[in-house]
Amino acid sequence: MKNGVTMADSNYERVEIFSRGNFTNKAILLARKHRTICLLLSCVYTSQYRMAYDIKWIIPKLRNPTRLWNFASSLTFAAVGIFSKIFIKLLNKTTVYNKHIISNVLDKRPRDVPLITVSNHYSCFDDPGIWATLDLRHLCSRRKIRWSLAAHDICFTNIWHSYFFMLGKCIPIIRGDGVYQDAINFCIEKLGCGEWVHVFPEGKVNMLKEHLRLKWGVGRLILESPVTPVVIPIYHLGMDDVLPNEPPYMLKIGKRVTTYYGEPIDFSGILAQLRASNASDVDARKAITDRIDEELLKLKAVTEKLHVKL
Repeated sequence: MKNGVTMADSNYERVEIFSRGNFTNKAILLARKHRTICLLLSCVYTSQYRMAYDIKWIIPKLRNPTRLWNFASSLTFAAVGIFSKIFIKLLNKTTVYNKHIISNVLDKRPRDVPLITVSNHYSCFDDPGIWATLDLRHLCSRRKIRWSLAAHDICFTNIWHSYFFMLGKCIPIIRGDGVYQDAINFCIEKLGCGEWVHVFPEGKVNMLKEHLRLKWGVGRLILESPVTPVVIPIYHLGMDDVLPNEPPYMLKIGKRVTTYYGEPIDFSGILAQLRASNASDVDARKAITDRIDEELLKLKAVTEKLHVKL
């Protein structure tokens, strides 16, 4: 008891607030008469609230896919890929520059060499919109298409959303939880298998299109990848016209989209220099991320000029 208020009183008040929007009037009256029941309701409500954000089961599930899972994943990529391609290429005017760069890497890189792509993030339709510019043989191939980091509090809020994005090879990342989290560890595992990981290093949808400090998670991916990855920068404009960042959040048609694939960034020299100088992990991640930032800024200038001319 504190200041005449017991723990039961405190729990009762907490649940009464919760119950205003979630329980019937009869339940509220019952809770007022039986505060022990009210305490139980509080525990149930709290556990349900926490379960909505429990993502610990997801990455272990992704590590051990079954044949049925892989089949369902292939269907998901085919459905989403074809829909996105129709929308981006047929219902909107999309101009793609240097697509041969990523096509050649997807087709010809050695099996043990991983691929990392990085791009700006202006719309929730960026992924899958960017990949709608790929050939169907890449877009609909579960084996060749990317793994992508996705915000856990947006894409993994319930079990149905979770399964959909998991089948689409999305990995839940907890923004603000640092570079040493399960999602980054999982990506490094996939890079070690020679797979493709896509990263939005801005860490969020950049609605104001301002220059943001890039997150260092991508620096850790490149630094700790067992084999130095091919890193392709991508810049795009117009995706936020196709899916605006304001209500009613409906896809549009007849918009202009420009996608520019940059030349691969060679990190072999930077990595050798960092290791020779015994740079700390923090300094190394920063140096790598700064290099990506430089390339994205160059692509931004080029893409903006091309987009205006269309």
